[in-house]
Amino acid sequence: FLISSLSSLFIPLFPSLALSLSIYLYLFAGDITQKGYEKKRAKLIRAYFPHPPPLVNGPMSHRAPLGPPSAARFHRRRTSGTRDERYRSDVHTEAVQAVLARHVERKVAVPMPSKRRSLVVQTSMDAYTPPDSSSGSEEEAGPGDDMSAMEHWMSRPSHLGPAHLGSTSSSSSSTQSGGSGNAGRLADSLAHTHISHLNHSAPPDVTGYSSDSPHSHTERHHMANMGTIARNTQKYGNAERMETGDGVPVSSRVSAKIQQLVNTLKQPRRPPLREFFVDDFDELLEVQQPDPNQPRPEGAEMMPVRGEALGVVTNWPPSLEAALQRWGTISPKAPCLTSLDTAGKPLYVLTYGKLWSRSIKLAYNILHKLGSKQEPMVRPGDRVALVFPNNDPVAFMVAFYGCLLAEVVPVPIEVPLSRKDAGSQQIGFLLGSCGVTVALTSDACHKGLPKSATGEIPQFKGWPKLLWFVTESKHLSKPPRDWFPHIKDANNDTAYIEYKTCKDGSVLGVTVTRIALLTHCQALTQSCSYTEAETIVNVLDFKKDVGLWNGILTSVMNMMHVISVPYSLMKVNPLSWIQKVCQYKAKVACVKSRDMHWALVAHKDQKDINLSSLRMLLVADGSNPWSISSCDAFLNVFQTKGLRADVICPCASSPEALTVAIRRSVEDSSQPPGRGVLSMQGLTYSVVRVDTEERLSVLTVQDVGTVTPGGLVCVVKPEGIPQLCQTDEIGEFCVCSIATGTSYYGLTGMTKNTFEVYPVSSSGGLVSEYAFVRTGLLGFIGPGGLVFITGKMDGLIMVSGRRHNADDIVATALAVEPMKFVYRGSCFFKPWTWLFRSFGRTSFVWTTCFLNHNFTIIPQQRIIPLSSLSLSLSLSLSLSLSLSLSQAIDSIHGVGVFCLALVPANTLPKTPLGGIHLSEIKQLYLEGGLHPCNVLMCPHTCVTNLPKPRQKQPEIGPASVMVGNLVSGKRIAQASGRDLGQTDDNDQFLFLSEVLQWRAQTTPDHILYTLLSSRGAVSSSLTCLQLHKRAERVAALLMERAGLQEGDHVALVYPPGIDLIAAFYGSLYAGCVPITVRPPHPQNIATTLPTVKMIVEVSHSACVMTTAVICKLLRSKEATATVDIRNWPPVLDTDDLPKKKPPALYKPTNPDGLAYLDFSVSTTGMLAGVQMSHNAVGAFCRSVKLQCELYPSREVAICLDPYCGLGFVLWCLCSVYSGHQSILIPPVELESNPALWLLAVSQLRVRDTFCSYSVMELCTKGLGLQTEALKARGLDLSRVRACVVVAEERPRMSLTHSFSKLFKDLGLHPRSVSTAFGCRVNLAICLQGTSGPDPTTVYVDMRALRHDRVRLVERGSPHSLPLMESGKILPGVRIIIANPETKGPLGDSHLGEIWVHSAHNGSGYYSGYGEEVLQSDHFNSRLSFGDTQTVWARTGYLGFLRRTELTDANGERHDALFVVGALEEAMELRGMRYHPIDIETSVIRAHKSIMECAVFPWTNLLVVVVELEGSEQEALDLVPMVTKAVLEEHYLIVGVVVVTDIGVIPINSRGEKQRMHLRDGFLQDQLDPIYVAYNM
Repeated sequence: FLISSLSSLFIPLFPSLALSLSIYLYLFAGDITQKGYEKKRAKLIRAYFPHPPPLVNGPMSHRAPLGPPSAARFHRRRTSGTRDERYRSDVHTEAVQAVLARHVERKVAVPMPSKRRSLVVQTSMDAYTPPDSSSGSEEEAGPGDDMSAMEHWMSRPSHLGPAHLGSTSSSSSSTQSGGSGNAGRLADSLAHTHISHLNHSAPPDVTGYSSDSPHSHTERHHMANMGTIARNTQKYGNAERMETGDGVPVSSRVSAKIQQLVNTLKQPRRPPLREFFVDDFDELLEVQQPDPNQPRPEGAEMMPVRGEALGVVTNWPPSLEAALQRWGTISPKAPCLTSLDTAGKPLYVLTYGKLWSRSIKLAYNILHKLGSKQEPMVRPGDRVALVFPNNDPVAFMVAFYGCLLAEVVPVPIEVPLSRKDAGSQQIGFLLGSCGVTVALTSDACHKGLPKSATGEIPQFKGWPKLLWFVTESKHLSKPPRDWFPHIKDANNDTAYIEYKTCKDGSVLGVTVTRIALLTHCQALTQSCSYTEAETIVNVLDFKKDVGLWNGILTSVMNMMHVISVPYSLMKVNPLSWIQKVCQYKAKVACVKSRDMHWALVAHKDQKDINLSSLRMLLVADGSNPWSISSCDAFLNVFQTKGLRADVICPCASSPEALTVAIRRSVEDSSQPPGRGVLSMQGLTYSVVRVDTEERLSVLTVQDVGTVTPGGLVCVVKPEGIPQLCQTDEIGEFCVCSIATGTSYYGLTGMTKNTFEVYPVSSSGGLVSEYAFVRTGLLGFIGPGGLVFITGKMDGLIMVSGRRHNADDIVATALAVEPMKFVYRGSCFFKPWTWLFRSFGRTSFVWTTCFLNHNFTIIPQQRIIPLSSLSLSLSLSLSLSLSLSLSQAIDSIHGVGVFCLALVPANTLPKTPLGGIHLSEIKQLYLEGGLHPCNVLMCPHTCVTNLPKPRQKQPEIGPASVMVGNLVSGKRIAQASGRDLGQTDDNDQFLFLSEVLQWRAQTTPDHILYTLLSSRGAVSSSLTCLQLHKRAERVAALLMERAGLQEGDHVALVYPPGIDLIAAFYGSLYAGCVPITVRPPHPQNIATTLPTVKMIVEVSHSACVMTTAVICKLLRSKEATATVDIRNWPPVLDTDDLPKKKPPALYKPTNPDGLAYLDFSVSTTGMLAGVQMSHNAVGAFCRSVKLQCELYPSREVAICLDPYCGLGFVLWCLCSVYSGHQSILIPPVELESNPALWLLAVSQLRVRDTFCSYSVMELCTKGLGLQTEALKARGLDLSRVRACVVVAEERPRMSLTHSFSKLFKDLGLHPRSVSTAFGCRVNLAICLQGTSGPDPTTVYVDMRALRHDRVRLVERGSPHSLPLMESGKILPGVRIIIANPETKGPLGDSHLGEIWVHSAHNGSGYYSGYGEEVLQSDHFNSRLSFGDTQTVWARTGYLGFLRRTELTDANGERHDALFVVGALEEAMELRGMRYHPIDIETSVIRAHKSIMECAVFPWTNLLVVVVELEGSEQEALDLVPMVTKAVLEEHYLIVGVVVVTDIGVIPINSRGEKQRMHLRDGFLQDQLDPIYVAYNM
């Protein structure tokens, strides 16, 4: 009653508050079941919510609707130009220009791509940063948003799906609530709430992650604290619905106590902890909702249309061979074919008599002169290739009819001029599948084919072995008088095979039977009203399509005279075909729209043109909608020359269905041909909508006539079941006729899908009992049975559920620039199935994966227009043209352009007749071999379904974390090495200097160090006593000459060798603090000397000790010009040491005192000195000794730089502490002798060796081809027990595996190669050592890793990332994984910062300026909860621990540490954490010319720097390849791509990339790049 009263009181005044109050009161009611709660909630909110709109199924649009049509009407202009205008339309050109004019009014600053030695346009930083286009708004949140947020959550339409709640468990299908008349009041009350958050139409912010608005936090807060979960809501973690059997309370069958207990258990539970029960890597996708306003077909079902009956003519021959026999014997002198030379003069006239006699002669030779009498090479029914050039129709015609008479199946193909011919390899595959062994060709063509040194024609790539047979009469034998070919009636035997090139470049062979051949000729004769002795001018390819059907086959059936105009003549004289029409008074001409356009260009120079004799101008590419422009322009110009309007007859054809429709010439010109102005936006939804030419995006189409005689045509849906379309719906034409192809040769499956189609009506009944053939043509049937073609299946581009025609986009591109810079264009698409969406979980997987969920596909394609420039444009002009093209395509078609490439003129691969070879261009683009002169990448405009940016979870308390770990069964990620024990004699000493003195007394002649030269010989060595005495002399030098006191700092600037070790221990003997410094490089003093000077100054060194050579170098003119030598401390030359010993050696008393400073430069470019105490040094050496089992009898080869980190400890300290012999190999010596290290390991029979990644890479690259030679020299690595790579980064698995595989034949065991890991706060945390389990490799989900989650997957899984264990944890080391922000411990399934507790941790940073306190937490950190007493050091590296199934020496399960990357280098993009090495690996794989790469963020943009190994012409090829690779594998859009020379990316001595130095050089314009591309 109270609730009802409150509700009735508040509803009139504050409906939203009343609703929320009611929900809260019921929520906290003590005794209410889950079912009852849902019913109450539904009843309460039913009065406030209307019925949600029904979910619209169908294609989706991610574009806003186009703007209103322009008020001005665009008038046609009849102009002619100098470019290829097959797709030209004046109306469309003016529409495009109007669109571009709008963009000019709102110009924005665009970063100019720069090439080397060119001016870079300087713009503001805002110009380089794409605008934030995320749909959320932070300004809408207000103080009173808590209640509205709950209402907004409750009022979400159920069609958003349960996955929008971010749940991880699967849920049942959502149910929709009912509505009422109170929707208006509720809408008023919610008008100020964040309804904009439901808007998913705007593209996401792809440049960076924007933080949550206050509303989103409030929304999540209320979602997490709701006392119940609605029916359509998923449950978190272990929260389960507990119901009785039938789902209702059982009140009458149990006692009140039991019922109360049941009700209590069924109350909505508290929401689980989000931090541990929600997988953040399963983010929601940017799913675009269907456009409710998209057009839909509304007409009735389109019934099949039948062509007129095929007439029965008494004098029609029973076969085509019979027709040739008739005309060859009755009218032998009648001209059949006239070929022309390049000057346009008749070259040869083939009469019907000659055609008949030469065909008989060729048929006889094919059957009887190839092979032997017992084993003929060609039998009737075999396939034979016809290889003839396009300027020799006579030889082709003779060969074709010779094959028909011999009952051999001809396969006409193009002439392979070279091995690099576009598509010639696919032609070879066709010949091989057809079993072709003989190729017929002409004498001239045979001589022009490429020959080998012996004069034989080589076997082309992908081609079968062929016998080339010349068909000239002089090479043929005369047939016997009694031999005569058998002329049979047309039957179902194969007559010929016509090749068809698919959009992917593959070649198929369409078989045409003899009865189909004859019927097709009869249908063409009836449609075109062909009569005997007519003259026809043929400009088309006579080997296929319309040119073959009309100019070779039907012409012979009707004894017509064909004037064949070759393509070579058309290039010289485009008006030649019109001249031949006038000269021969031709009745028919077969042309393409390009031939009509070329004639328009050249007609001004030609007079006395009379086209009145033409009764039919057959336009072969009438199926291209844009051919109407050429037809109209041609008619407008030549109408005064006698051309009638009814003469132009476009036709539609396909290789599978032959001629589908053809417009007939009508004498009554009062009946104009059909045409329609269609909305281009409607066409993208496959809907016919009539529009006006005032609109910008319209397509004017003309009819291609009626269905050919004897055919039945229907229009079916292009995909799925072949169901009949509606009258206003675009579909694919299917033909049922005898005059069609019958199959794809040798491809049964594809034949069934194309040639055996049975269309069905909407009721499910078959349209016909006979099979139909798919034509690949898209369109509709208009009034009067007229056929309208709007495109082809091969040119269809699917973008966000909308279908675009490639020809339409090409037409828009050609209409952009009226100055005719662009004269040829092509467009193709890269299919991209971005993401799959499941209703329970969201996962990012590819189409090649096996899915076991109910997934729906969100397709996303990318359009790549290619334009060929007729002029050499400047960089700025080409960029302006590219922007105009992108804007026009975006505005007219509502589709974004991914990549726009401008290539020089005449560089695109072409077909033999001058067309663009689209599949070859696409292949070049995908392989990075296009070599464009300018590239414009616009991924932000077309990639709209990226994962939503990650939203940071609110902080949670320590108690919740601990409870969450226990509930979810996760183990706190912590591990430790074995305990340190004092078992040896030297463990009693606390200081390393005392250990050296003890060894000098006990084992004076034991060799500690051996230094090798570049030739592998021993250059020097040190025993314990020699090192002790030499250190004493160094101490005397410091005390007497330098006058240093206890605690003074000394800089040791030495090359790798013995002197450095003696100077270090001499400094300890003198009570000084040594600092090892890498000496400056003699060839690069200007770059390396400032680093030396900086370390000396920062460390406050009192003096510098070095050799005489380096002393001279420091005082040279080059050094003086770089730094001021007068500010240096005293420089001591240790080549001349004093003879006497110091009065007394310094004896340290404080174990925590400073032993030495470890200065190093991190990968982020930060110079830091770490203080190492005597206690830490002793613990460090003891730990390494136990891990590697180092004893005086051991020999260890070290090929490391001895200046910092573990490399310095192994080089200088460990041998003195453990007593083993260290064989020192300076890495610089490997530059002259790459095999030095491995030869030394082999010859000295070393079992343990240490190296760096740079050394391993140098050996892998330098010795890759010398393994056999090394084996002959006796190189044997079988004794190697441990080859440890020392590094401060993630293990490079690819390099270590390559190294192991390369030297496996030399005895190296793969398990011996391992890695070590250390950092600045602890120089060695992990080291594999000699005992313990083998290094473990795991595969983790890269997507989960971006959200700081660790999820193990199987090898080969999508998005799997292999990670190798970084080594076994050293003795005395404890590790825990902590949250770098909250400093709380994490579970083993989380990625966090590696914290280490060890006796050999560094004491702190040393800067000398009192700034150590700022970073003191790096060495003295404590957990925020849990074990808050232990002091930890923060490594600054992200990683995770995983307990493996292996056991260590103690019999316990082995805990493996996996290092992922440095926290400082990790990039926060779109709220997710990316590691540079992952992106760089993808980029290096993108193109073979990429030598090295590095990535870094810049103003929320991702910058990729690649080093080009090749010519500068390949620089622009890398831009789309790099962008595509990062987009595919990481869902990131690259902002800037910088192409540089090799060696630009800085790398330190450990082989690690200095990305921040590279970033500074990029911002200061110091990289001297080859090309810089800014992706729009």
